[in-house]
Amino acid sequence: MKIAKYIAQTTGSTNITGVGIVGEAEMTPIDLSAAGLDSLERLLAESSPAEVAASLPQGDPIALADVHWLPPIDRQEVWAAGVTYKRSQTARMEESEAAASCYDRVYTADRPELFFKATPNRVRGHGQPLRIRYDATWNVPEPEITLVLNPELKIIGLTVGNDMSSRDIEGDNPLYLPQAKCYDACAGLGPWIALLDPLPPPAEIGVELRIERDDKTVFGGRTSAAEMARGFEDLVGWLGRDNPFPHGAFLMTGTGIVPDSSFTLLPGDVVHITIDHVGTLSNPVFQTPLG
Repeated sequence: MKIAKYIAQTTGSTNITGVGIVGEAEMTPIDLSAAGLDSLERLLAESSPAEVAASLPQGDPIALADVHWLPPIDRQEVWAAGVTYKRSQTARMEESEAAASCYDRVYTADRPELFFKATPNRVRGHGQPLRIRYDATWNVPEPEITLVLNPELKIIGLTVGNDMSSRDIEGDNPLYLPQAKCYDACAGLGPWIALLDPLPPPAEIGVELRIERDDKTVFGGRTSAAEMARGFEDLVGWLGRDNPFPHGAFLMTGTGIVPDSSFTLLPGDVVHITIDHVGTLSNPVFQTPLG
């Protein structure tokens, strides 16, 4: 089952949100209040979210093309893992000599690289624009299989993640990682959550990236979870060490598709990320300073 969050109605400057079940050609709104729930987050915390969702009263279907998508997040934190694919290790070592030793060691270490990525207000959904920093010159998307975790840190499904990254900032000094990763409109999630129990085998979870510029593909690549050096449960286990998540969490699991060092995103580019068993997340890119 695929569950989405969307704009159900706009009153003045206020958006009233809804939750729906996504089908092949349409999305069907569901009434969370019938189960005493008030948000997608609360539904995801149920012992069997898919069963609860299927039991709820339904509204009139909406064609997928007419849905105003929101990122499928409420109060959850977004975290990310780094250097989980060989290609990512190589790319990070290319950023600078200063970073090379750090990334080489973390690829084979027991403890993974985990970092805080975004608060919900920094996340954008399908069709919404993602930002490249105005003070960076080398910006790339990072297509990532993203784990959806309930408050007990059980993996209840997957969504598509875009971990936007300013590689020149991170390459200057690994201690600049938070600035390279966490800023306004720095993360894409969506278009929905695929509730999967059990998860497909890693080899069946393919990831594809395509970047369009002026209606032409300027970069593309494909990989799968089978290329990861670390397993999903291992990453979740480290995330949960001395770290509670009362609202649940999203965990981006790293990227295995990295554009060449000569490539950087430009305003107006459109990033398309497809993950098998989930769907395609598309986001235009913009670059303007805040304020």
